[in-house]
Amino acid sequence: MGYNPLLSTSGPVVATLDRWIWNGLAIPPDYRTKDWFLMESPGYISILVLFMYLPFCTRVGPWLMRDRKPFDLRNTIIFYNFTQVIFSAFIFYEGLQGGWANGYDWTCQPMDPSTSPTAMRMARAVWLYFICKLVDLLDTVFFVLRKKNNQVSFLHLYHHVSMVGISWGGTRYMPGGHGTMLGLLNSFVHVVMYTYYMLSAFGPHMQKYLWWKRYLTRMQMIQFMMVLVHTLLILQPSCTYPKVAFIFLAPNTLIFFYLFNDFYQQAYRKPSQANGKVSNGVHTNGTNGVHKNGTNGVHQNGNSYMISACYSPNSKLD
Repeated sequence: MGYNPLLSTSGPVVATLDRWIWNGLAIPPDYRTKDWFLMESPGYISILVLFMYLPFCTRVGPWLMRDRKPFDLRNTIIFYNFTQVIFSAFIFYEGLQGGWANGYDWTCQPMDPSTSPTAMRMARAVWLYFICKLVDLLDTVFFVLRKKNNQVSFLHLYHHVSMVGISWGGTRYMPGGHGTMLGLLNSFVHVVMYTYYMLSAFGPHMQKYLWWKRYLTRMQMIQFMMVLVHTLLILQPSCTYPKVAFIFLAPNTLIFFYLFNDFYQQAYRKPSQANGKVSNGVHTNGTNGVHKNGTNGVHQNGNSYMISACYSPNSKLD
């Protein structure tokens, strides 16, 4: 099947990408979303991630902060986590109303390329999920500004960067159907995750109510297995959803599971480090219960708050 120029937008980069995907995978860009904000070309996202986000978080940011005191971002992080809870909850709700609680077949849901209200609602939910993944990049920026560079692990960066790429591709080429289960489950997990981060940001007095934080990582691993099993259903001969989605979703899901499981084993299964102990889920190091160097955020002077520690192997989730 040859390349259809009517499916391409202007610009050599995006035209080449569309041609490769159309010729090799027989998936045209979705005509409903291809002109939406940040959807016209992958160049915008590449510049943001490769030339701004990664250099700042790994090199430029730590260099700029080397002789500066960490920023006190407690109120900013509380507000950020609150907005993330609302944003993720809204996307989860839209995903349900756009299909998964409104007629979608859980065993195999084909693409609906129409402009019906339900199909457009799901397409918008997929685009919002992509925007949410861009907002998630602020997690790392906050780590750098607070000089918590040990939190900027390979798992943390891989998770953020890959999710931006996957969500962009999903929005441009497959904004609906079977593959949207990933965004639905992930948005639900993020509601729980950012709720925890928001509550913990209020200070040490909240810790006694946050005994369940170790289960956040378990929840994420269960999510990955659910996505993997659900993605396998695409391979049914009778399923008409583009089977190429399996190539992009399944390997990445397995990588996520491996990395998160490795983190979980380091954080919970291995013996405590020397000079430290765990008592009732609280790490202590002989300094009035203050745990420094490798925690899920700041534990100093009685103030404790964190973001995105769930996927930072260098942080200890009690």
